[in-house]
Amino acid sequence: MSIPQSGGGPIEDMSQLAGYLEDGCKPKDDWRIGTEHEKFGYCKDTLKPIPYEGKRSVLAVLEGLRDVHGWAPVEEAGKLIGLEKDGANVSLEPGGQLELSGGPLETIHETCDEVNTHLREVKDVADKVGVGFIGLGAAPIWSHEDMDQMPKGRYKLMTDYMDRVGTMGKSMMYRTCTVQVNLDFGSEADMVQKLRVALALQPVATALFANSPFFDGKPNGHKSWRSRVWRDLDPDRTGMLPFVFEDGFGFEAYAEYALDVPMYFVYRNGEYINALGMSFRDFLKGELPALPGEMPTLSDWADHLTTAFPEARIKKFMEMRGADGGPWRRLCALPAFWTGLMYDQNSLDAAWDLVKGWDAETREALRVASSEQALQAQVGTINMHDLAREALNISEAGLKARARSGAGGMVPDETHFLNALRESIDSGKVPADELLERYYGDWNGDLSRIYAEFSY
Repeated sequence: MSIPQSGGGPIEDMSQLAGYLEDGCKPKDDWRIGTEHEKFGYCKDTLKPIPYEGKRSVLAVLEGLRDVHGWAPVEEAGKLIGLEKDGANVSLEPGGQLELSGGPLETIHETCDEVNTHLREVKDVADKVGVGFIGLGAAPIWSHEDMDQMPKGRYKLMTDYMDRVGTMGKSMMYRTCTVQVNLDFGSEADMVQKLRVALALQPVATALFANSPFFDGKPNGHKSWRSRVWRDLDPDRTGMLPFVFEDGFGFEAYAEYALDVPMYFVYRNGEYINALGMSFRDFLKGELPALPGEMPTLSDWADHLTTAFPEARIKKFMEMRGADGGPWRRLCALPAFWTGLMYDQNSLDAAWDLVKGWDAETREALRVASSEQALQAQVGTINMHDLAREALNISEAGLKARARSGAGGMVPDETHFLNALRESIDSGKVPADELLERYYGDWNGDLSRIYAEFSY
């Protein structure tokens, strides 16, 4: 989850809210790719989640990355809670999931190199302290009570609030992992087209990357339980955003939506001040109960934008949020898939043509069906396997058109990063299908086998 924002002056006019989003517009030559992925850490001898402190812990891993691999520390209230280096950040999710928020890079080649280097560094440190890491969309066995809460003020506030607004908020925080990509937009019109495509095709990403068929030690009836969790978290800040597809949508409409998302906190002097359920509209009038008489800054607005969790969202860039965490190849495939769709205009137009006839009910039905059945989903006349094949072909064409070479020019473009997805299309199976086959096959129902066979 996001770190506190900084550098924003006072908000003096409502137009600054939409203006903040619009300030993210960049010329195409400046568009970049930022990949984020989360993973679960566990103690190799007990297969239990790692705590914050101790010999086998999140802290031991962070300290190793700092001391051995040159990452700079990020602290909160005297506790090491993250790292930074070369435009990238390593941070902690609420239950100790380790997240890499990659730097803004020009190509998928660079993104994949970054992921590979990070996983190699993490494994180097983790092996020395008896810790392993695994990429899954949901913790397969652990209960909420097994998870240690990380020492971040934001997470304490959120944990206390989650049961008031849904039934699965704490499961999301402590027992799920994702991979997402952050991409740029060039103008308001470009943002609108990209966000509509991102939301409409997010169920395709959910299907292709489905990797969480287990929860509480047994199959859960879904291919992506992580996606199911997000559907019962907090309706005020999640979902498919039907208003994005209405005529006249733009930065101002998104700002109005974000204003109606209830607040979590205000960050002041290194501390998170409880503003749970309060209104940013009241804050703009100096009437926030948590800070009476105080006016918000653009930094407060930037922080608030990070507390909306739709399937795709905008800040000064766009985030695609619908995929389960997973194996190494899919950590590179996710940014490749969306970059191919979004960064070539012909492909973006083709993707929009694919989805523009759908209504809100169809988009939501696809979201539900993809979490349950992945590529086997069927909504009306829409077959998810066929839809995913079409989307993948469009993405591949976009990557070919980008023609960004790698390996010193030996690799002509970025299309090979889609190979893992192409294999799923050819076989009809996604990672969840493989996991279920192993569970009912040679594992003979022994879910503990997942750690040795699917860890990084």
